[in-house]
Amino acid sequence: MIDYSKKITLDRAFYPSKNIDTSIESDRGRIISSAGLRRLQKRTQVFALELNASIRTRLTHSMEVAQTARFIAKSILSELEKEGLEKYGLEGMENVFVSTSEMTSLLHDIGNPPFGHSAEQTINKWVEDNAIEILDAFPTTTTEHNELKNMIRNDICNYDGNAQAIRVISKLQRLNLSYTQTLAVLKYTRGAFEEEPSKDDNLYYLKKKPGFYYSEKDFISKIQDTLGVKSGHRFPLTYIMEAADDISYLTADLEDSVEKGILSLDEVYNIIKNECIKQDEEYLLEIIEKQYAKAKKDEEPYQFNMFFTLTRATLITALVFYVVKIYIDNHEAIFNGEFSESLLEYDKTSKYYKAVEVLQTISVKYIYQNKDVQTMELQGYMIVNGLLNIYKPLLELGSRDFDRLLKDEKITCFISMRLMKRLSSKQIVAYRHDIEKLDKKNEEEFTILEWYYRVRLIIDFISGMTDDFALEEYQTLTSMK
Repeated sequence: MIDYSKKITLDRAFYPSKNIDTSIESDRGRIISSAGLRRLQKRTQVFALELNASIRTRLTHSMEVAQTARFIAKSILSELEKEGLEKYGLEGMENVFVSTSEMTSLLHDIGNPPFGHSAEQTINKWVEDNAIEILDAFPTTTTEHNELKNMIRNDICNYDGNAQAIRVISKLQRLNLSYTQTLAVLKYTRGAFEEEPSKDDNLYYLKKKPGFYYSEKDFISKIQDTLGVKSGHRFPLTYIMEAADDISYLTADLEDSVEKGILSLDEVYNIIKNECIKQDEEYLLEIIEKQYAKAKKDEEPYQFNMFFTLTRATLITALVFYVVKIYIDNHEAIFNGEFSESLLEYDKTSKYYKAVEVLQTISVKYIYQNKDVQTMELQGYMIVNGLLNIYKPLLELGSRDFDRLLKDEKITCFISMRLMKRLSSKQIVAYRHDIEKLDKKNEEEFTILEWYYRVRLIIDFISGMTDDFALEEYQTLTSMK
């Protein structure tokens, strides 16, 4: 039985509201006012350290995703109204349904590091090459502690912006969002400490990437139990966020490439046209030919704006109604969180999927493989990798020395003493709270888990930086200014 009132609730960790509309407005306010969201304005979407304010950042991209999610959510409600919203526990919950979808989309990139997705790979490679040897050196005498080390090894080698988002929301920013709003952000349902499932797993798509860390395992489990969402399953409104994100990417990167001067309007038109012909795709070809002809009638410099505005509006409208149909047709599986597909890519024979495929192919070939874009990725790699190397001494300390640093006491490693002063106080508090829960009498377990939370502390600090702050910190500590 589909009853959204069982999953959209007042529950939150502290100070729950007494009214569902008040609760959802509280979530909106906390999200929009959060420093974590504001930092997205200085994080890379595609073009790192970009001075041109019209080029998309993580924040402007998230705003576009939120708007598309709002459109999808309202359209789903319009379809469900034909049978009566009370049938689905949604009567009087329209605003909550739409707002949760919208705010989930605004939050979806809040855990992304500086310099885009390549920084995720940089962090994981650095951990594998540098941190694992420290972990492996910890002595263990029981099978239980060996298994714990293996879980921790998996966890720290699987940094992911989606998993980091849950950590930012719950511990680093302490937004105290409703459980509904928090769980809707959980795009992937596998813990980073768990092995990747085989492709014949019924929930493989939902588990193909890590969605939360060992450090948030108990928190996620508690929310899932409270809202009646099974382990490994997804919250229903998360499908809306994912679809909105997928749709918003389609023309955005091409649009920015023209703004950057990488491609011209005519080049974009010819590239799309040739790729459509190559892939025998007619739907997108018809759209761009129609909108290009309209744009060419306008005067410069508005042709570029006209072409992309009309193309984007046409595509988004069509794709929104398409994913709404998929959502409605698979409503029960989506509500139960067992629909293991992306809405936009569900039917690979549809004209919409073919259009998406063409645009994705073009972005990879002409933008992501562009020399200037890849140069910026290399610069981002050097900065993130360099910062991790700089802060590595804090991970090489024993737990007692690190505890002395927390107490502002002197230790023999003067470099660590100075590095400690540069860490964020909020992130240190999150570390302290995790450590307080550990059993110090169980020495082997404490040693492993204290160090694990210290790794999280360093990664929290560096991954939470904006592009420009990461560059400044790197330059400051390497005397490159």
